[in-house]
Amino acid sequence: MKKSIFLSIALLFVLTISKAQTAMQFSGMDCNNNAVDLFADLDAGKAVALHFYMPSCGSCPPSAQKIQAMANNINSQFPGMVKGYAFPFQNTTLCSYSSTWVSSNNLSDLYAPMDSGEVQVAHYGGFGMPTIVLLGGSNHRTMFSTQNFATSDTTIMRDSILALFGIVAGMNDLQTNVSSFEIYPNPATDIVSINISLTESSVLNIDVTDITGKQIAIIANENQIGLISKQFNTSALANGIYLVRLNVNGKISTQKLTVAH
Repeated sequence: MKKSIFLSIALLFVLTISKAQTAMQFSGMDCNNNAVDLFADLDAGKAVALHFYMPSCGSCPPSAQKIQAMANNINSQFPGMVKGYAFPFQNTTLCSYSSTWVSSNNLSDLYAPMDSGEVQVAHYGGFGMPTIVLLGGSNHRTMFSTQNFATSDTTIMRDSILALFGIVAGMNDLQTNVSSFEIYPNPATDIVSINISLTESSVLNIDVTDITGKQIAIIANENQIGLISKQFNTSALANGIYLVRLNVNGKISTQKLTVAH
């Protein structure tokens, strides 16, 4: 093998059918002889997509291509801040094949080819043709994972990445209805105000999710126009990053909310 993966003994035993909430470290060399260190990527504030594929999996390349296109759009604004690694789901597929799989599927813009992904894919819940995992943050968290990829997952991944970078996602889609969308204070210790200016009568929905998209609270579900201010008490939330999701007439914008008591 052209690369080596150094894992702690404790992590080698984390082979579980449940989806891991934190990343599993790998470091060494990829199949192109470039140095890799997952935790160094995450500590540098980067988002990292892991794509676990099977050689005969027909749905694996198209999903990787969709994610690469999304990541390339973000990297055009934030160069090098989204990275990707392509792992075979088992240890019998080595670098010679993995390098060819990445290059022949035109995935080299994002994905570094890796080999021997059996321990990694087991850590994230097993193989699902493909298994896709998005990691981010200095706490090495799993922001998104799936074993049943849908095209809409690229939007979820995009919004999670932009939230990680502190960017409001999706406002361009709302410009005909929304002139402003603000959260204050942010970071929050207790109560925050969510302020929206609607330029015309609209169906307004506001909720709060964790970084994986799991809904935590519903803030509003009503018809509104003009300046709207809603309050949300964050005191019961653990410290970390959350998403405030604004849905106006079926179009969505997402903004990061940092809770730091």
